Amino acid sequence: MSGCHSKQCGLGSDDLSFLPEDIRRKVENHPCYSQEAHHFYARMHVAVAPACNIQCNYCNRKYDCANESRPGVVSELLTPEEAAKKVLAVAMEIPQLTVVGIAGPGDPLANPERTFRTFELIKEKAPDIKLCLSTNGLVLDKYINKIKDLEIDHVTITINAVSVDTASKIYPWIFYNHRRYRDKEAAKILLEKQYEGLQACVENGILVKVNTVFVPEINGEEIPELSKKVRSMGAFLHNIMPYVEGEGTAFSKAGIRPPTPQELKEMQEKCEGNMNLMRHCRQCRADAIGLLGEDRGQEFTKDKLSKININYDPNWRKQIHEEIEKEREKLRKARELLFGETENEGPKVLVAVASKGNMLVNEHFGTAKEFLIYEVSAKGAKFIHHRKVTPYCHGSISCLEGENILEDTIAKLSDCKAIIAAKIGFEPRDVLKQRNIDCVDEFAYLSIDEALARYYKKYVLKEEVPVGTNGG
Repeated sequence: MSGCHSKQCGLGSDDLSFLPEDIRRKVENHPCYSQEAHHFYARMHVAVAPACNIQCNYCNRKYDCANESRPGVVSELLTPEEAAKKVLAVAMEIPQLTVVGIAGPGDPLANPERTFRTFELIKEKAPDIKLCLSTNGLVLDKYINKIKDLEIDHVTITINAVSVDTASKIYPWIFYNHRRYRDKEAAKILLEKQYEGLQACVENGILVKVNTVFVPEINGEEIPELSKKVRSMGAFLHNIMPYVEGEGTAFSKAGIRPPTPQELKEMQEKCEGNMNLMRHCRQCRADAIGLLGEDRGQEFTKDKLSKININYDPNWRKQIHEEIEKEREKLRKARELLFGETENEGPKVLVAVASKGNMLVNEHFGTAKEFLIYEVSAKGAKFIHHRKVTPYCHGSISCLEGENILEDTIAKLSDCKAIIAAKIGFEPRDVLKQRNIDCVDEFAYLSIDEALARYYKKYVLKEEVPVGTNGG
């Protein structure tokens, strides 16, 4: 599969009808491969792979905090048996779970026995759950037959460069065929193996998502070329992720900075014509559980799992998924009525939305941990990406360090014309108004699509908008 239409899969409309049926079945309820699905379906990473065979200058797997959310971070390592038990427990507590992946904390294929034993157990006990694997690609081609035999249909490869020079700035060493390689020799081998692994997956009908860590001063000039290259090789989706500063990493010590939200948006726009982009990635922990953007891992620690009585029921889970699909279909039909056919695109504005999921405006401004950024015009709303923030409000009485946090949030949303939330308090409302950002909470608990359409017509086009279903 050489990639789908650039305006659809992994992006806004989520109209997957143009895909072959077998591909559609693989992606339609996968929260990483379908932007719409990520509002409804959950994923889970099981941390069974501690070792890694390369060193990345942006990675430090030693640091762990329950509130720290980035790749490579875990709280507990699991055996394959513990991981399989945890999957069954989570699948019954969170029936929206459709996907289980292994993404670390090291590299899954640097721990092949633990990784494949885990997949074997899950496939045997819960065959209705999709299996995913995320790797640096160094030995991917070596295990391609095993991956295919276990019906692991989705593989993510992290590829950060096209040239050896750029790769050598990111990877100080690799460990390959019982030998440690360094600098450009290491970079050359790694790049060759990554692209060979991508080609092997495509030739075996495995969907590939390529992750690229965007570090402006390291690989910023090379990413558009990389995007073209992986598309030409048949990758299904490209996920351009911002570099996250990690304590103690080589990049952090060298003062290498992450991209701004505006730089990320510009890079995505440069690559959008070349490749289908994933814009809703949350750069999950290697033990993340729940919908993208939330992490319920602390509900399923080893000590708590020992007290849970597990009775896996795939038929009950299927009924839940059927109800979810009915709700998705209702929202799709409603969406078609929101923005009429028009040749005039009108002014484009960025709008930040606070949501806890289910495609609803159902989060307060002060408690939001992230905002979903949409570009809205007369033709419709296009999801751009999410921006993480620190919750401004810590309780009903006091907002701890609220002033500084509010300023940080406003800085991250300064290019937005409006903020739409279920509720916005008087204090932030006054500050946001002074910065010429519209504060809109009259569309609380409407679908995001409807709220954006109503906002655009009322505040941008200055049209009369009928009273909403929530009385707004």
